[in-house]
Amino acid sequence: MPQAEIGVIGGTGIYDPQLLTKSKKIAVNTPYGAPSDKVTIGEYEGRSVAVLPRHCASHAIPPHKVNYRANIAALKKLGVHTILAATAVGSLQNTIKPGQIVFADQFIDRTRNRISTFYEKEKVCHISVADPVCPLLHEFMWQIARKLKIPSHRTGTYVCIEGPRFSTKAESRLFRAWGGHIIGMTLVPEAVLAREAEICYSPIAMVTDYDSFRDTPVSIDEVLKTMKENDDKVKAIMNAAIPAIPTNDKRECSCKTALKGALV
Repeated sequence: MPQAEIGVIGGTGIYDPQLLTKSKKIAVNTPYGAPSDKVTIGEYEGRSVAVLPRHCASHAIPPHKVNYRANIAALKKLGVHTILAATAVGSLQNTIKPGQIVFADQFIDRTRNRISTFYEKEKVCHISVADPVCPLLHEFMWQIARKLKIPSHRTGTYVCIEGPRFSTKAESRLFRAWGGHIIGMTLVPEAVLAREAEICYSPIAMVTDYDSFRDTPVSIDEVLKTMKENDDKVKAIMNAAIPAIPTNDKRECSCKTALKGALV
């Protein structure tokens, strides 16, 4: 089976597999079932990259039905040590505007029906997610966006809801009161599973709209329009980042030893 260093998770259009050379699609089997779609593996500026559409290529899988365990397990099986994850979000703060990028570094989990661990039998895993994304990769990605002069926020707390519905006004105002900056439906358990797999993980959150705390309700047409406008920004960040991401033997973060002391 071909191997890859860097994984890209996102919807179709977020990262164009056609930019890869020597690319091919492969089916990956995991103990947790099939991932969302076939994985496209290829090369980009000398780096081996695996691209996986989170919601499948036709965007037919809603966020609460994504097989997150299979997706992360498939990338791990391919040898991926670093994941860049594009995610569409709503803004919970007036200062975070549609069209901007947020490099979320914390989350509040409001999901209900998702399995968030690989360890359900024989061993129990109490993984640390005090800092749920790789601190070094997070800073690296922010600096890339800064150099490209892409409007972005260095940090942010991501409120992850179950979906697929949007929030009520009361919920949205509560999340604001909790200190949430953005709201979405996919960061959890994706980031947690990446940590259990000892993979460096950094989300790139694209702000598509203001959440329902404002008088104007969330519109899917607005979301899709802004998402399309954001695509080029995310692609530019990823294209600049991928060639410079440290190789596995040069990772200096604690992600690669995250399981040490976590298993019972």
